Amino acid sequence: MASSHGSSLVPRGGGRDGIYHKEQDPLAPRRRPVRSLPDVCPKEPTGGGRGLCDGPSVVAEHDRWTVYSSKVNLPAALNDPRLAKRESDFFTKTWGLDFAETEVMPSFYLPNIGREHFAAYLQETAQREKIHERCKSICPNKDDLDAISSITTNHEKSRAELEQVPKIFMKPDFALEDPITFSAVLPWSHFSSSGGKSSRDVASSKLLQEKLSHYLDVVEVSIARQISLRSDAFFHAMSSQHELQDQLQETQRAVAVLRGRTAAIDRVMCQGPLRALRTALTRNNCVKLHNKLKLMAAVHQTQPTVQLLLSTSEFVGALELIATTKEVLQQELQGIHSFRHLGSQLCELEKLIDKMMVEDFSMYARSDLSRSLRDEPQVLEKERLESLVFGLLRQRKLDFLDIYSDEMILAAKAIVSQCVAESVFHIEEIDTEAVTKLAEQMRLMTSPQWFDLLKNIFDTFLLFLQRIKATLSVIRNVLLEVLNSNQKNRLLEEAGSGASGHQSSPDPTSLQGEAELAYLTHEGLFISDALSEAQQQQQQQVLLSQDPSSRIQQGPRTEAVDSGTTESFVMSGEHVMPTETEMKRVISSAQELLHTASDISHDRCVKVLTARAKDGSLERLSSAEFVCLSQAVEGFVRDTEELCGRRSVSLRGALQSQANRFVHRFHEERKTKLSLLLDNERWKQAEVPAEFQELVNSIADGKISLPERKMPGPDDRKPAEFLLVNGQKYAVVGTVLLLIRIFLEYCQCVNDIPSIATDMLTRLSDLLKHFNSRSCQLVLGAGALQVVGLKTITTKNLALASRCLQLVVHYIPVIRTHFETKLQPKQYSVLRHFDHITKDYNDHISEISAKLVAIMDSLFEKVLSKYEVRAPMPSSCFRNVCKQMAKMHEAISDLLPEDQTQMLFLRINASFKLHLKRQLCRLGVVNDGGPQHGLVVVDVAFYTENVQVLRSLERLDLNMVEIWEQKR
Repeated sequence: MASSHGSSLVPRGGGRDGIYHKEQDPLAPRRRPVRSLPDVCPKEPTGGGRGLCDGPSVVAEHDRWTVYSSKVNLPAALNDPRLAKRESDFFTKTWGLDFAETEVMPSFYLPNIGREHFAAYLQETAQREKIHERCKSICPNKDDLDAISSITTNHEKSRAELEQVPKIFMKPDFALEDPITFSAVLPWSHFSSSGGKSSRDVASSKLLQEKLSHYLDVVEVSIARQISLRSDAFFHAMSSQHELQDQLQETQRAVAVLRGRTAAIDRVMCQGPLRALRTALTRNNCVKLHNKLKLMAAVHQTQPTVQLLLSTSEFVGALELIATTKEVLQQELQGIHSFRHLGSQLCELEKLIDKMMVEDFSMYARSDLSRSLRDEPQVLEKERLESLVFGLLRQRKLDFLDIYSDEMILAAKAIVSQCVAESVFHIEEIDTEAVTKLAEQMRLMTSPQWFDLLKNIFDTFLLFLQRIKATLSVIRNVLLEVLNSNQKNRLLEEAGSGASGHQSSPDPTSLQGEAELAYLTHEGLFISDALSEAQQQQQQQVLLSQDPSSRIQQGPRTEAVDSGTTESFVMSGEHVMPTETEMKRVISSAQELLHTASDISHDRCVKVLTARAKDGSLERLSSAEFVCLSQAVEGFVRDTEELCGRRSVSLRGALQSQANRFVHRFHEERKTKLSLLLDNERWKQAEVPAEFQELVNSIADGKISLPERKMPGPDDRKPAEFLLVNGQKYAVVGTVLLLIRIFLEYCQCVNDIPSIATDMLTRLSDLLKHFNSRSCQLVLGAGALQVVGLKTITTKNLALASRCLQLVVHYIPVIRTHFETKLQPKQYSVLRHFDHITKDYNDHISEISAKLVAIMDSLFEKVLSKYEVRAPMPSSCFRNVCKQMAKMHEAISDLLPEDQTQMLFLRINASFKLHLKRQLCRLGVVNDGGPQHGLVVVDVAFYTENVQVLRSLERLDLNMVEIWEQKR
């Protein structure tokens, strides 16, 4: 036993000394493959003499072990795993850096095994372990007392042998690196310390090696003995395995006997009754075969019937017949070899019908849209159209409206070409052979000719849309009819399924019986499969109870079935029709197609406008002509919107773009004209023609527009000196009169074209700002001196400019109110431009007033600086001042109203008193009643008298008391 399980010592042959050497390192871990237990009794061993274990034998001879017999490399064998640092090892410290210790990373593929993994196993074996321990404590391991004594003897013998081993090897803290331990194990004192090897040293080393080998053999033999003592448990398990095999053989013989008895019962009791049942099933199969043959004869006539229906353009009937035949082939005649190609032939025939219907619908749309728009009736071959739509819906060709849309686009292009060709044909000035492009031909037309062409195109497109609307109305009626039919059939189907739910359910008992019969006659079926097959057979019998061939001979059917599934269709004996959702989508597409027709018509008209406007012809239109164009376009847009229920924006957008260009040119022309007038203006009062007075009067009456043009003729009305506005006189220059007419032109354009109100308001604001800034440069900035060659800017020029600005400020609220009526509420924010303009104008007027005061202020400073209080009186300074004030009053009194003149002279008088007070202070004249005071009083009285004599200044308060310094 010890030789089978232990790692024993092996004697090496060929050695003179007979020393035992170990086979391999006993401390190295040993991994043996897992072997299954042999199916033999341990009392009857088989195999070689080695027994059940392939381990080494203590009696076998082996070769002498050398260093080359090592299973690992030398550094691994010499490596001591207990060392903390490799450098301290005696054997490896001089081997270099390649032997440095490295940390081995744990494998990521191996889980960490803990005690919790064995919890279930320990819980299962806990009870058996307790029983085992109790049995071990009660019963000895061997019944034989001799064996017990033998074990005791062997144990004592083993202990005696182990006692021969020095105790130093048994210490738990044995460490060879310890110098004391190393010296105890390898007593180097026995060896000579001198150089060279002597015979004594060799003998000592051999003796030490034999002693250590003997210690190792003793330990290994003791270990092998302990292993042999526990071999009986293994053989006990082998005996249990043999008994289990005997029990399995007995069970196999019992099963064989049972199967034989079952086969005998089947042969005696079951085969006869089953033969009778098979005969009844054979008869039923013959009946079914006869019905199949009759159905095949009816299906065989499908193709000739379909050809006959197609010859009369009965597409729907042919499709219904094909669908019914395909349904029969898939259900009743499935798997018939003679009809294996009929299904594919019917599919190809159905595809051919699809192509025929699509081509026929395309030809219909082309012929309907290309015929004369003034022909009657509106809808061409209504019955044919309805039949085509039904057929296309039947085949789920829901994109047939795209075909109509493509033809509609081509027809719209042809309408423009035809209208242009007809117009050019009647114009002799255009050579159609030299000019072939339609755009160039349109640009060669005069404005009236092009207007006539555009109106003709508008009228033609209205007829075109009316025809499309009538055709789409027929299509929409067909779609609604199919949709209503789907809804009715769905409601009837739901009501029928609810009423006959329990009537149509088969008897469970009969189905169970048929299932048992099927299970007996068809091997390999489960009960559930047999039950399902029985149900299918019963349904087929109900279908075949009617005449199967009649389903083919009934012809086309028009019922629609709505499945409500995600596939949107179902095939259950009925033909395929779109679902309610798809039908509603197609109806919506038909309505959208009418909107598309409106958009296409507008797009073609936009191209006509673009072609005409390419050379700038539309920008050069007069205001009246552009108004006519705008009215024509707005009328066409309004008519198409009423007809199609869609507000197309492309044509209106193109008109808006042209209107922006027209507004830009309109504004630039008038801005340039105003700049030229201002550059040539000499700022002298101009006479007011009667027509301008009438224009102002019409504005006062609330008519913000240009008057109608009158026939030229003699006019006996004389021009007026002033412009009367609400009872006030305005002295103006000629430029302001034209400015009034210009902003009335802006208002007139807004009346005619309301869509450009915002843009026109911005341009008018720019024009008014330009007038204000330019007039400021010319008058206040003295730009007129260089531009028109004025010698100086007089007070009369300044007063006249101020009055002109006041006239414009008067009309700004009127213009604002007029534009406010043309704007949408969300556009009112642009009216703030008028507030800014009013502020700028008022600031300019204030600057002119300040300029007039500044002129007199500089005069007072110059004259009064030379004033001396001495006779004669009145002095020359006061005479000069009164003279200049009289000139100032004469210059502005006729230009400015009375209240403004008074306010201006009040400011001038205040300036005079300030300068006079300063001069009197410098001269030392005070209010003391002396001679100098009397002379000053005389001058002041002279000044007051002369100023109050001036017209409109009689009530002017000229109190001069505050000019005196009080006597201290």
